[in-house]
Amino acid sequence: MAVEVLLPKIGLTMQEGTIDAWLVPSGAFVAEGDALLRLATDKVDVDVEAEAGGLFHPVVPAGATVPAGALIGWLLDEGEQPPRTGAAPVPAAGPATGADTTAMPALDGAATSGNGTAGRLLSSPNARRVAAAAGVDLTAVSGTGPGGRIVSEDLEDFLATLSGGSGHSGGSGDSVAPVLPAGTSSSPLVRKLARERGIDLTEVNGTGPGGRIRRSDLDAATPAPVRRNAAPQGGDVIPLTGMRGTIARRMHTSLQEMAQLTHGYEVRMDAVVSLRDRLKEEWADGELPVPSVNDFLLKAAALALRAHPLLNATVREDGIHLLDGIHLGFAVAVPGGLMVPVIEDAGALPLPEIARRSRSLAQAAREGRISPAQLEGATFTVTSLGGYGVDFFTPVINPGNVGILGVGRLRDGVEWVDDRPLRTRVLTLSLTFDHRAVDGAPAADFLRTVGELLGKPLRLLV
Repeated sequence: MAVEVLLPKIGLTMQEGTIDAWLVPSGAFVAEGDALLRLATDKVDVDVEAEAGGLFHPVVPAGATVPAGALIGWLLDEGEQPPRTGAAPVPAAGPATGADTTAMPALDGAATSGNGTAGRLLSSPNARRVAAAAGVDLTAVSGTGPGGRIVSEDLEDFLATLSGGSGHSGGSGDSVAPVLPAGTSSSPLVRKLARERGIDLTEVNGTGPGGRIRRSDLDAATPAPVRRNAAPQGGDVIPLTGMRGTIARRMHTSLQEMAQLTHGYEVRMDAVVSLRDRLKEEWADGELPVPSVNDFLLKAAALALRAHPLLNATVREDGIHLLDGIHLGFAVAVPGGLMVPVIEDAGALPLPEIARRSRSLAQAAREGRISPAQLEGATFTVTSLGGYGVDFFTPVINPGNVGILGVGRLRDGVEWVDDRPLRTRVLTLSLTFDHRAVDGAPAADFLRTVGELLGKPLRLLV
């Protein structure tokens, strides 16, 4: 019986997603739990697994952006045709870019390894086919695919190592020669890398079995190291798709639907700087993380929101809803855009715990390990450009919030005391607020409260 494949809704606020790549070709067999597609949303890129088994027939092409819940494919029985829905199935083709898969059922008895989840090993069908033919235990292979998934390129490298070393012993003790997919001179991953580097594969000498071109051959043919996420250059066209496209739409919608206004406010940071210097010495053993300046700002903002609940709110059709929990989002720059991890119940957390969570979440975001749940539910956002030397800017409110606090660089200031200049440490806060929900005076009061808390930072430690 035909089973619908629907675009999953990742998180409460997701409205649409982009199919970055199909991880199996049309007509291939997939087992329940196999990675089916790479989904790009406004917050995170994730692999989506098949919820059932069958022959896969997509109805939208890779690169398409569709609403959450939309029909994107079918899982069919042998000989079954996809139901008529007005959408023509995508023609069968070779494996999708970025994946290495072949029509092949999952191996029975696959063990769980470090790259898998309970009871299941993350591997492509083609990797399992090659492993079965070569008598290789997949738990001995390190995966380089998304989430540690084993692809056939990993099997190729593993078998090449065995053929040049001590060999692999099967159950009978005989050495097993590498067995690789027939009919191709390079893997889909090698072809993808060759396109990205502008290399003609017909001019590359393959050193793999049967002249197969391996990644090492491609590296040798590359004139200079290729950097991932290289800086844009003149003449480039950056498509407004995936994360970049969704950010563009959401920020444009934010400015269209809200009456946004920004206050600038200079705060003294002498006490914070002095306390951080003390903590660096007292917590030198590393048992407690030394909070950064941004961590102090996060804690101060959370406590200030308690006193100024109008900034911890959302505007709906029936009115301004003041929110119970204070869940702070903080912006993290990632290749191609930014993410906003969320520290839940930030006002109730001691400063060392905020520091620990902010570091862990930021690292997970930059490494692509963050989960959709960790990007949901922010009631207010803090964003900093101080590390880039920016003093003042006008941040754009995340839809659903009524405020966002920008943080500038820590710099020297001057205060006059009895006609004598006194060197100080200051930074500028940039509070953008939705004037539909908050007037200028309450917004200024919020900033003043943040400044007062930073002036006595010992209160922020608990």
